[in-house]
Amino acid sequence: MRGTERTGAAEPLVRRVRVVVIGAGQAGLSSAYYLARRGLAPHREVVVLDANPAPGGAWLHRWPSLTFDAAHALHSLPGLPLGTPDPKEPASAVVNRYYGAYEREFALPVVRPVSVLRVEPDDGGAEAPGRSGTGPLRITTTGGTWIADVVVNATGTWDRPYWPWYRGRDVFAGRQLHTHDFRSAAEFAGQRVLVVGGGTSAVQFLLQLADARAATVWSTRRPATFTRRAFDPEWGREVEAEVSGRTSAGLPPASVVSVTGLPLTPQYQAGIDAGILVSRGPLAELREHSAVLADGSEEPVDAVLWATGFRAALDHLAPLHLREPGGGIRTDGVHVAKDPRLLLVGYGASASTLGASRAGRAAALAAMDRLRDPAPGAEATGTLA
Repeated sequence: MRGTERTGAAEPLVRRVRVVVIGAGQAGLSSAYYLARRGLAPHREVVVLDANPAPGGAWLHRWPSLTFDAAHALHSLPGLPLGTPDPKEPASAVVNRYYGAYEREFALPVVRPVSVLRVEPDDGGAEAPGRSGTGPLRITTTGGTWIADVVVNATGTWDRPYWPWYRGRDVFAGRQLHTHDFRSAAEFAGQRVLVVGGGTSAVQFLLQLADARAATVWSTRRPATFTRRAFDPEWGREVEAEVSGRTSAGLPPASVVSVTGLPLTPQYQAGIDAGILVSRGPLAELREHSAVLADGSEEPVDAVLWATGFRAALDHLAPLHLREPGGGIRTDGVHVAKDPRLLLVGYGASASTLGASRAGRAAALAAMDRLRDPAPGAEATGTLA
């Protein structure tokens, strides 16, 4: 089947569909696949809005040195196996090719590049904050406006890099960059680099920097935790349950790695033995040409690489007033407590590659039930193959 990718250039300014999926990453494509299997007509009843210029989701922007074998648990999308790519090929190229083939194979109605600016009730703002009605939602974008009965939000986190505040960050004279902007360790050859963060990206950066003959200092807020446990489906269910506990309480999602720990691979063990993957503890402050750690020691550094993670990219949902007093969006699975017209995938537990496809299936099921019965709080009851 041929793909159905479009741009908004020659389209009407306002289009009416049943379901809008925002984001064409793993969770968004999975949602679109299952919605198509339930019979929604592409572009006429369902559309996928993607801000990227090409297939690949957030993977499209990953640094070239992140090869497929080093990428964190890439999983197949439903209906089309990923296969066995060259392990040394950049992950960005693998996912771009695979997602593009997936969109074409199932004729998914992806419209790109289109950035969603806001999602709001299509009622002129008559709804009171925190109280949703049964009417449609208006999705305003850089490529026009869509009106939909249900919105599946799958925007992930890549567009919201988290820069923590530390004393002296504004006076440090060296280079500062985030995981979001990292391209090559070779840029830091011969320099002293402070890597801040306790996740997989930080560990990979430290090893690459060492290979590029940069001297490194690793700072983490908590001791780095490595585990020998296999990252299998049983482990995945336990992790999702723990992460979901926060979102169901209306708290901001915790990072998956804070629950899982880091896999103790032979490569990581070698890094520990070489003294590269040994944290110096929390960062206290930055000075003009150095970093001061919580134990009082001071290290000269030329650059700071903030591997401090991302936050959910949900600013476009602000008009729906979804935030709870705890700062998060209260969810039950993919359902949003304050607005049944909105479904969240790639949020909380489903932000992992393991959970994204299952969340897409659940969102499609919930969307179809919502279309059949628009009463707030309707329960999902159907099945999806």
